[in-house]
Amino acid sequence: MSASLDEPARQAAVPTVGSPNSTNGIEASMRVVSLTFASLAALMHVYIFWMESLRWEHAATRRVFGTTPEQAATTRQLAFNQGFYNLFLAIAAGAGVVLFWWPVVSATLLIVALGSMVLAALVLVANDRGRARAALVQGLFPSLGLVFLALSASS
Repeated sequence: MSASLDEPARQAAVPTVGSPNSTNGIEASMRVVSLTFASLAALMHVYIFWMESLRWEHAATRRVFGTTPEQAATTRQLAFNQGFYNLFLAIAAGAGVVLFWWPVVSATLLIVALGSMVLAALVLVANDRGRARAALVQGLFPSLGLVFLALSASS
C-alpha cells in the first residue's frame, strides 16, 4: 500500500489541530496544555542532567539526592551517565514540542519521551518507597503531558 493511500486513513485515525475531523477548539486547547506540560518535563530533566552530570559532588546536589561526599565520589561516573539519559529524554520531549506542527511525529516523540520519564519515576518508587516524593517530582509533568495528549487525540 502506498503512502498516499495511507494519508486519508491516518488523518481519520489521528485528528490534528484544525483538521476536518476536529469538532471544536477543545482539541487544540488540550494539545497546548499537553505541550506545556511536556515543556515543563523537558526543563525538569535538563535540571536533573545539570545536577547529576555537572554538579554531582556539590553539597546542594548531595542534599537533593541524600548522598554523602564519599557516596557522591564513588557514584560520580554513574551519575554522569544517568544525567545524560535525562538530557536525551529532555531533548526528545523538546523535539516533540517544537515539532507540534507535525502531529504524528510530535505525538510519537512525546509518547516515547514522556512515557520513559513516567516509567523511570515508577521504577524509582518501586525500588525504594522512600523516594516517592522524588518520583512524583520526576513523573508529574510527563504524566500530565501524556494525559492531555491523549485527550487532544480523543476530542
